[in-house]
Amino acid sequence: MANDVCNKRNIPFSPPDISEREIAEVVDTLRSGWITTGPKVKKLEALLAAYVGTAKCVCLNSQTACAEMTLRVLGIGAGDEVITCAYTYTASASVIDHVGASVVLVDCQKASLEMDYDALEAAITDKTKAIIPVDIAGIPCDYDRIFEIVERKRALFKPTTDIQKAIGRVAVVCDAAHALGAERDGKKVGAIADFTNFSFHAVKNFTTAEGGACTWRTIDGIDDNDIYKQFQLLSLHGQSKDALAKTQLGAWEYDIVGPWYKCNMTDIMGAIGLAQFERYPGMLARRREIIGRYDAALKPLGVEVLPHYTDEYVSSGHLYLTRIPGITTEQRQEIIVKMAERGIACNVHYKPLPMHTAYKNLGFDIADYPNAYAMFANEITLPLHTCLTDDDVTYILDNYLEVLKDYIK
Repeated sequence: MANDVCNKRNIPFSPPDISEREIAEVVDTLRSGWITTGPKVKKLEALLAAYVGTAKCVCLNSQTACAEMTLRVLGIGAGDEVITCAYTYTASASVIDHVGASVVLVDCQKASLEMDYDALEAAITDKTKAIIPVDIAGIPCDYDRIFEIVERKRALFKPTTDIQKAIGRVAVVCDAAHALGAERDGKKVGAIADFTNFSFHAVKNFTTAEGGACTWRTIDGIDDNDIYKQFQLLSLHGQSKDALAKTQLGAWEYDIVGPWYKCNMTDIMGAIGLAQFERYPGMLARRREIIGRYDAALKPLGVEVLPHYTDEYVSSGHLYLTRIPGITTEQRQEIIVKMAERGIACNVHYKPLPMHTAYKNLGFDIADYPNAYAMFANEITLPLHTCLTDDDVTYILDNYLEVLKDYIK
């Protein structure tokens, strides 16, 4: 039987896929004597910019840092509003609070994890400075629709900084934590929104252990190099020279131009990223294979799954979310425990923000977000990563199908 104790495996939810290439790159970095931000981070930035199709890229120590620094580059702060979706991880919204702006949450669509675009349009006021759409599971949002909305609301927009004036409307700042490698209408995520922020955390498709990257579209009247420099200043104490520049002969002197933050990426992290970058096309292809097997087994049973690959977009295949029709939250927990007993770690993505204490304290109530709650209540996420073998996928499916027999009518 699939649940025979003798055949039980230990399948983690999302371990990092680290090969000898990553290990060799890190060892090379350690031996080089240069382990903080340096040549490997700069090389990774150039590779990522070319990959997504932008002029520049900044690598920092997390997607959260990238998103917060983006809001600071845009000059967003107290008195401003930024809109994001209630169905997401806290990092999408917490950065809004970090800069002193007001968090505005909109519900997701009925039977979809994308934000309700009609609710988004209604939520825009003359205080709105940015929208943070979320590419959950690596599936790109409908950016055409989002840009149509911000263009229609252009007359409401009240810019207060030079970059806001140059953009001339509410900025679209994509939370693409899951979405490196995704495409919509043939264009890579990273070159679609005004600014895009990726995560390279240990559980992501592409990892640097911790880390993240920001890319942006060129803005008329604003020099890309000036934006890049502003990110560098914000992420390194406002110091006018980074450590690498200070190693040049006689170049010790520097200035502190602002009392800012510390969130740079190290060359050790960059080294992991360089090796991951070489392997990434194959890793994306493997995720697509696994998703294909999951879809083929689960969709005929009526299990609701996300469409990762369509004529409009290609997902990065980061998460495999399933929804079991008719089950309660208690039954969902039973299923997760039964899978764990068989050595398969499952998860839930996500508990909507208004259900968390921090957001309740900000005045949010899950009763105002019925679609988000409905999507959460019966959701179970299966392991999806490139350390899975074909036998592992078979084992996961055999056990999931067996467990679900008691819950799918």
